[in-house]
Amino acid sequence: MSDLMRIGANIEALKSFNSLMQINDKMSVHQLRLATGKRINSAGEDPAGYALARSLESRKRGLSVALDNVSNAKNVLNVAEGGYQNIMDILQTCKEKATQAADGSLSGEQMTAIHNQVKALVTEIDEIAEGTTFNSYALIGEIPDALKFHTGEQETDTLSVTLDSATSNAIGGTGGTDISAIDLTSADSAAAAISTLSTAIDALSGSIQEVGQYKARLDTKESNLSVAITNTEAVRSKIEDADFAKEQMEVMKLMILQQTALSSFVQSNSDPQIVLSLFR
Repeated sequence: MSDLMRIGANIEALKSFNSLMQINDKMSVHQLRLATGKRINSAGEDPAGYALARSLESRKRGLSVALDNVSNAKNVLNVAEGGYQNIMDILQTCKEKATQAADGSLSGEQMTAIHNQVKALVTEIDEIAEGTTFNSYALIGEIPDALKFHTGEQETDTLSVTLDSATSNAIGGTGGTDISAIDLTSADSAAAAISTLSTAIDALSGSIQEVGQYKARLDTKESNLSVAITNTEAVRSKIEDADFAKEQMEVMKLMILQQTALSSFVQSNSDPQIVLSLFR
């Protein structure tokens, strides 16, 4: 016997109502995805996918911090290199003055004047070396601080840096060239000073080269981190983010089903009226 002839329970209406509720629930899910831009909005929707997405998000954040650390390390090295370059300019000037003083045609007064100029420049070298700091860390002073930069997501991803001193008594680091006592008061002492200053220039060039090598390593690390961040985010996005075209298509389909289910529900509620017609 057809359910239409039973009036104790409108089974067809209940079925239509349940179908309508299921469609509404699905509609809510897809509309939420469109609103948030995420396919997974709670762990209940996809437990494994949610956990993996959170793990990837954590990794991306760690990599991003490491990338910031690399940028900070490069800034520190740029400060140190700037100090070295300023001292290099002074050394070049001192060598020019020494070459000038080595000319035997100069008078004693002229020699003394040049000597005093160079001594003032040597003092400036020490001021620059001791003043080249970053967050109170001495970079190229008499006793440079040891620095350690965390440049990756792992505990062991570090770069330790200790730069050479550039003070006048140890240009180029421990055992470096001492120009603090150069004497330009005679042609002979000036000639000796030329050799000393040339050695100091070579030593400082080595220190600058070392900074360049550190920066090259950081450039490589920066590039690798950028690629890792991009790839990690791409995987997370594929797992967690919504496909807007697909979600919009699902919403349109569910809207049609919603209308048909509602129409069926209305029709099912009117079916018991057929029974009443039998008594007319």
